[in-house]
Amino acid sequence: MRRGSGGTLGGKKENRAAFAFLAPWFVGLLLITAGPIVASLILGFTDYNLIQPPVFNGLDNWTRMLGDERLHHALGVTLVYVVVSVPLQLVCALGLALLLDRGLRGLAFYRSAFYLPSLLGSSVAIAVLWKQIFGADGLFNQVLGAFGIEGKGWISDPDSALGTLIVLNVWTFGAPMVIFLAGLRQIPAMYYEAAATDGAGRWTQFRSITIPLLSPIVFFNLVLQVIHAFQSFTQAFVVSGGSGGPSDSTLFYTLYLYQRGFGNFDMGYASALAWLLLVIIGGFTAVNFWAARFWVVYDD
Repeated sequence: MRRGSGGTLGGKKENRAAFAFLAPWFVGLLLITAGPIVASLILGFTDYNLIQPPVFNGLDNWTRMLGDERLHHALGVTLVYVVVSVPLQLVCALGLALLLDRGLRGLAFYRSAFYLPSLLGSSVAIAVLWKQIFGADGLFNQVLGAFGIEGKGWISDPDSALGTLIVLNVWTFGAPMVIFLAGLRQIPAMYYEAAATDGAGRWTQFRSITIPLLSPIVFFNLVLQVIHAFQSFTQAFVVSGGSGGPSDSTLFYTLYLYQRGFGNFDMGYASALAWLLLVIIGGFTAVNFWAARFWVVYDD
């Protein structure tokens, strides 16, 4: 009996110690994550200018989105950015992963070097550098000039401004590349040896072995990069000076949300826009999971 009671007391002490160590995390979850999420949902049904107390306005913010042409344009710009940049980024990441998988000397160095853009790509410094590179007197035009090609202000031209941001996102291929490389290392070599014995070439091996067995990794990277692309903000903000210009050609959804909330002090409408973005990302993710059953292969 004593031993049992002692064990009970010891267990209670361990539980109290565990709760004490977990308490900061729970406090952070409530105050930093869950609390603001619930607050933004409530504010989405109010008229709130950050100065005066919020006033409940029902569904006015949500119906207002239907006639907001600038919102519709921002959605279009963001969709083009996601649909074009994400596949290109994944193709580049997979291509480099295949090259590194061949066993190059100094693999650790190359892996780190190629991963570096993913760490810096969303920073203000890289966005400023990108603005300089594609400016009228930037490095890109200097390279074109060396071949006798006359450049232009790629950032200041509405037809090419979004393209420069797409290139920037493609350049941050490091994270998916590292994941692809890890997936390639998990494919058994005996599959390729058996295929080579049967006379299959490299392309046939890639199409029939690499792609099917790597499809779960492709799916994982696709979901993550689509979510990340929808949340892009810093690049467009810095390159356009916060305006989304020229002619709203770089007006990402998140940038428009920022303008409404902190530029126009229309925080109620901005909160509703944030929840609409959550619904859009959730919809794209659900579609990806639904479509995965038709092309993702799980080798049991």
